[in-house]
Amino acid sequence: MNSHTITKGPSEVQLTQGSVLQCQDLSYRYPNGKLVFKDINLLTFEDELVAIVGPTGTGKSTLLRCLGLLLRPTTGHVYLNGREVTHPSSKIALVHQSIATFPWMTALDNVKLALKCKKGISDKEATEISERMLELCGLKGHEEDYPKEMSGGMRQRITIARALAASPAVILMDEPFVHLDEFTANSLRKEIYDLVFNPETSLKSAVLVSHNLTEVIELADRVYVMNGSPAKIVDVVKIELARPRSPRDPMFYEYADRLYAKLNMKEAIP
Repeated sequence: MNSHTITKGPSEVQLTQGSVLQCQDLSYRYPNGKLVFKDINLLTFEDELVAIVGPTGTGKSTLLRCLGLLLRPTTGHVYLNGREVTHPSSKIALVHQSIATFPWMTALDNVKLALKCKKGISDKEATEISERMLELCGLKGHEEDYPKEMSGGMRQRITIARALAASPAVILMDEPFVHLDEFTANSLRKEIYDLVFNPETSLKSAVLVSHNLTEVIELADRVYVMNGSPAKIVDVVKIELARPRSPRDPMFYEYADRLYAKLNMKEAIP
């Protein structure tokens, strides 16, 4: 991985060449003064799904929001394609763990919301884009259905379609399967990698927060492990398994053991 230096005022920041999303020395402090995490350095490359794991309370979801500038980090910087991100952008989309659909809107209207603030897009074009994303997410024929008429898995597909409709370069996913039954979650998990990297989308990379190690090993190209208080990155694990991946693969167990050990570190982390 090559890097290049950009100068920003009196400081210099090392950016990794070819990275899509990169953060440098991120920290976040709650309003009550508690430092949640510090010195977080993370990056993604094109066609790469990166996962973040850590014990409850390490600030994984908070970090995800800092990456999208939905929360402003206390220190550090976020870069997208080598340019600093200074405010929330449609180029970085977030899919929440809560299935955020509006019950009074059809599936199509829920997706079109992502395009309301985009200049130069007519209603006809917004409809065409939204219909295409719904079809991509397996919801063709359900455009006029309301969320209450759909299963949890279908509603989460609406949120993914809405995120993709805005033509983001990166999608941030905060435990997107946690509120689904295991059968539905497993089905959607099997599709999500091909879905987010489909040539018909604008996505270059994805970041997933999850507590489910099986899910993480099945989906991720690299895994960042957070631990400690304040939390830091204590390991970065590259998952070198051919797809599709089977939990019965002996190497799958080895990766799970390594991640589990790092998640259960009891000693103080500097």
